[in-house]
Amino acid sequence: MTTGTDSAGGTTPITEVPQSSAARQIFRMLWRDKLAFAAALFLVLMVLCAVLGPLMLEDQATRQNLRGRNAPPFDFSRDWLFWLGGDTLGRPLLARIIVAAQNTLMVAAGAVVCSLIIGTTLGLVAGYSGPRTSQVIMRFADVIMSFPSLLLAVIVLYMLSPSVGNLVIVLAITRIPVYLRTSRAEVLEVRERMFVQAAQVMGASGRRIVFRHILPIVMPTLVTIATLDFAFVMLAESSLSFLGIGIQPPEITWGLMVSQGRPYLTTAWWQSFFPGLAIIMTTLSLNLLSNWMRTALDPVQRWRLEIARKKK
Repeated sequence: MTTGTDSAGGTTPITEVPQSSAARQIFRMLWRDKLAFAAALFLVLMVLCAVLGPLMLEDQATRQNLRGRNAPPFDFSRDWLFWLGGDTLGRPLLARIIVAAQNTLMVAAGAVVCSLIIGTTLGLVAGYSGPRTSQVIMRFADVIMSFPSLLLAVIVLYMLSPSVGNLVIVLAITRIPVYLRTSRAEVLEVRERMFVQAAQVMGASGRRIVFRHILPIVMPTLVTIATLDFAFVMLAESSLSFLGIGIQPPEITWGLMVSQGRPYLTTAWWQSFFPGLAIIMTTLSLNLLSNWMRTALDPVQRWRLEIARKKK
């Protein structure tokens, strides 16, 4: 309850209309889109597996049991960890998939976050600063983009020792131009709007204008791109591990499991099938969620979607 001044100089109460929080509104929109909601649930499940799986399973993913060697899937007479079968050393496939989710998602998340922060910062500087600084930064992006990203990762990892840290650094470097060019293009458009010019007239510093007024408008687009890029980086990591220059044993990832099961496709197909299925399902869920986020984070499309559903 607030008060306002009437024509006679007195005060009259003004009742504020309660508004739901933005998070609750986003959740309601997600609940209405069943495909996006199912994709979000699957991704939450994968994150829980990555965080809690290694703690709960301990050494179950690496413990060898030759009696379970190449155990077929869906044999419910065995322990539940063998429901997806066993590998050539008798290790339960389900346990290995759960534990491998940590390395797979950690590499992808680390690369996306690093490239997002560095690329967005450089893009903001290039878009708001003068032409000379912008040209230097854009030439840096052109140099990186002149090399195929996967080929550059193969060359660098071949010269360096393959590890989680090196893999994150290489994949992050190859994805920096995506966020740099996108954020620069957004800044060049937003900087011409009247509220930015008003902030300049009022004496606001360039740093305050960029991070206070421009960045919040640019971020929804970058978050959507990051969601799609997460799937791309995860596939790139799986490809490098499949080629043998990614994560090395005894560490495991889904791509490495697919590579290790390739010689047994005719006799134990499940060793490659189920890790590959995890890659496909995670990538598909990320794509579905990114399409939903593109609508949910855009105020124009969001309200059009709400109006269309109310008419139904």
